[in-house]
Amino acid sequence: MLIKLKKFVIRAINWKSRNGMVILRFSLGIIFIWFGILKFFPNVSVAEDIAGRTISKITFGLVNKQYSMPFLALWECAIGVGLITGRKMVYVLFILYLQMVGTFLPLILFSSECWTSVSFAPTLLGQYIIKNVVLVSSAIVIGATANGGVLISNPMVAIKALRLQSMEDKKN
Repeated sequence: MLIKLKKFVIRAINWKSRNGMVILRFSLGIIFIWFGILKFFPNVSVAEDIAGRTISKITFGLVNKQYSMPFLALWECAIGVGLITGRKMVYVLFILYLQMVGTFLPLILFSSECWTSVSFAPTLLGQYIIKNVVLVSSAIVIGATANGGVLISNPMVAIKALRLQSMEDKKN
C-alpha cells in the first residue's frame, strides 16, 4: 500500500512538473483577457474608476478615461493572448510588468482610498491592488522558464543541476 502511494505521489509530481507551467500561463492569460474585456465596456470593471484616475494623474490630465480604458483593455488582452500562446514571452512579460507597475501606483497616488487609518491595513480597494503581487510572482516564475529554464521533478537530477549551475555561476 505504501509503495503504491509513493508511486502515485511520484507520478503526480512528474505530471505537475510537465504541465504546471502551461497551466500557470493559461490561467494567468485567461485572467488578463477576462479583466481586459471588462474594461472595453464602460462601468463594468470595478477597476475602471481607479485605473482611469491613475492614468489621468500620471499623464497630468492629458489622457482621460474615455481613451485610457480601451487602450488598457487592449493592453491587458494582448498580455493574456501572449501568455496563452506562449510566443514572444520576453516582450509579453515586459508589458505585463509595466502594467503591474501601473496597478500599484494607486497605493501611493490615492493612498487615502487604499489604506485605512490603521497602519498597513488596506481597504477593499487596497486589497484588490495588493493581490496583484501574486500575478507578478506568477509572471516571474513563467519568466524563469521562458528562455529555456525548466522544472525538474526528480530530486537527484535537481541536485546535480544545482551543482552544475553553481559551477557555471562561479565561472561567470
